[in-house]
Amino acid sequence: QVRLVESGGGTVQPGGSLKLSCAASGIDFSAYCMAWFRQAPGKEREEIAVLSRGASSTYYPGSKNDRFTISSDNAENKLTLHMFSLKPEDTAMYYCAASTCPGLPPSRLRPGDFVYWGQGTQVTVSS
Repeated sequence: QVRLVESGGGTVQPGGSLKLSCAASGIDFSAYCMAWFRQAPGKEREEIAVLSRGASSTYYPGSKNDRFTISSDNAENKLTLHMFSLKPEDTAMYYCAASTCPGLPPSRLRPGDFVYWGQGTQVTVSS
């Protein structure tokens, strides 16, 4: 059984930092593209960062690499998202997800290409 379990969410003041983790089990972590998404109430799910199979490359939509960094520890099957200079608009539920990345580079993956999802961890940025 495949499980993705996020942790590390919480409440942080504007300008603060957080590190989110995603522990994966039941899959060969290094054989999947991994990603972080977020979804705020009333908004569509938004892609934040994608890590290619084997962590050979990363993709950040828009300018998210300015404040977000995705990384992985394949030996421990763990995905990490470091977030810096957080803003109130970063408030959302954050999810990790795994894709077999069927012949697609990380930049072309969409939510529908991800087959496994975690339950999410809430991040609230507020003073």
